[in-house]
Amino acid sequence: RIDTPASKPLVLNSDELPQEGWNDPVRGAISWRTIFSADQTATDSLTLGVAEVAPNARFNRHCHPLVEVYYILAGTGVVEIADQHYPISAGNAVFIPKNAIHAIYNTGQEPLRLIYAFAVNSFAEIHYSFPEGQAEP
Repeated sequence: RIDTPASKPLVLNSDELPQEGWNDPVRGAISWRTIFSADQTATDSLTLGVAEVAPNARFNRHCHPLVEVYYILAGTGVVEIADQHYPISAGNAVFIPKNAIHAIYNTGQEPLRLIYAFAVNSFAEIHYSFPEGQAEP
């Protein structure tokens, strides 16, 4: 269990936060900036960030035991959830049930930007599994 600091109101600019990412054959290519996560901020109960998938790139099929939500900010693509494919573009909200295998593909000419959210204290509590590879270390 991660001890969380006392929550308090907080306003952050995601452009000022460190960028992380993956770019390998198992996980695919995605970058993100974690905005709220109890191991980094005085927040709890929600992990939120902004992610980006470059044109012609994808975040490969994966799952985790937590519900996730995407909100598409910019770009176009396809989200795959449990073998169903849904076109997505700015303004779309996506609900991903726990343990559902899902992926996101950028099919456009500009970066596909999205907000992601988990109802969990910290990003460190999210454990990814990639069916075509191994669990995320």
